[in-house]
Amino acid sequence: MNICLNDNIFKLLSEVLTAENAGAWVIGGYVRDHLLKRDHADKDIDIVVLGNGPDIARKAARRLSPGINVSVFKNFGTAMFRYEDYDIEFVGARKESYYHSSRKPVVETGTLEDDQKRRDFTINALAISLNRDTYGDLLDPFNGMDDLREKIIRTPLDPDITFSDDPLRMMRAVRFAVQLDFHIQERTFASIASNAERIRIVSQERILIELNKIIMCNNPSKGFILLEKAGLLKIIFPELDNLKGIEKREGKAHKDNFLHSLKVLDNISRTTDSIWLRWAALLHDIAKPATKKYEPETGWSFHGHEFLGGKMIPEIFRRLKLPMNEKMKYVKKLVDLHLRPIALSQEIVTDSAVRRLLFEAGDDIDDLMMLCEADITSKNEATKKRHLENFRLVRQKLKEIEEKDAIRNFKPPVDGSEIIETFGISPGREVGIIKNAIRDAILDGIIPNEYEPARKLMLEKGRELGLTPVTT
Repeated sequence: MNICLNDNIFKLLSEVLTAENAGAWVIGGYVRDHLLKRDHADKDIDIVVLGNGPDIARKAARRLSPGINVSVFKNFGTAMFRYEDYDIEFVGARKESYYHSSRKPVVETGTLEDDQKRRDFTINALAISLNRDTYGDLLDPFNGMDDLREKIIRTPLDPDITFSDDPLRMMRAVRFAVQLDFHIQERTFASIASNAERIRIVSQERILIELNKIIMCNNPSKGFILLEKAGLLKIIFPELDNLKGIEKREGKAHKDNFLHSLKVLDNISRTTDSIWLRWAALLHDIAKPATKKYEPETGWSFHGHEFLGGKMIPEIFRRLKLPMNEKMKYVKKLVDLHLRPIALSQEIVTDSAVRRLLFEAGDDIDDLMMLCEADITSKNEATKKRHLENFRLVRQKLKEIEEKDAIRNFKPPVDGSEIIETFGISPGREVGIIKNAIRDAILDGIIPNEYEPARKLMLEKGRELGLTPVTT
């Protein structure tokens, strides 16, 4: 089969590689996506060559443009350079063998067939020739084209060998199944389940890369369900695995919080590309197992799960190697606050409650409202419609209060420095009491968010505390 490689870069590469007398093939993800007619937004091109990959990369770069900088990765025997919009990586054809205790291979020079055998899945082992005499010819030794047509994820060799050699491939199988909307071949999936424990030798950083890619898919719940069925989730993400299941007592049952969280994640994924808002959706009920309680009169409750969940976020981020910075604080904030708009939607919305929510959520209020709307997973359309209408009213109230009082991220008109200077005191308890009194008065609507009323209240609270303004 002859495959048309439309981008001019391939003709240029073919000319260069032919001049260097180097056998070369495009292989892997670019070929797969080209055949599936998927977008090549990142334009990553992997080329396998017969010979020394870095050496051929340098020669190819010099012929394309003398100013190209070639990055060589000696440990992996690869080299990469950027040409126009393309990231082009060269690797010499090789065969690999593994020790049981490590996913780092012993690498030897090999043939193209050896290189295709070491690939993770048949759909990633497809290669297209860049050689002048066979330009465009497809090499498909493992029937990867059939698997593309049938939407199947399958390993080229015995899956037990493939996954035991490099256990990260188990997560890649799940990720590709979700990204491409394929299904994992039965034998291949059974092998993932039987080799699940091998994932423990993989670094957390590499696991996180796959988790993030799953979360960023259009239908991420599929990935987490596959991880759970394979037995991988309980190893890599026990807190999420603990959410699953339904308990029933005296005819009263709670919902499966694992499936609910995945539904919320899917809902939010239809409205945002923000990975951190998606993480907040996945983790919003993470503390429900720890707060679950049954009362015969009222049934099941999870009181305080939002606060405990917020406290769990830093440790989860730390263990998963997620960033311990403003991204973590953002997710923690949304988990902490995710019930607040729901509470407002179920009662008469007071200006004071809205002001406090605006103050605490700040610029993240819109994301919080999106999360709350995604949290409506009832199958009863009337119930869903009623909740959405209530949230519409909350949004309207938020807008009205913000326009009137400018509360979002507000800073009180009178700060600690002015309190200290006015009363001639040192930083301490009295300053905190006065600052809190001014903040609460503004949030409760007792005084407007303006300087003169705030200063007047400062003087009143100072007198109550026995403070006297310094005269100048």
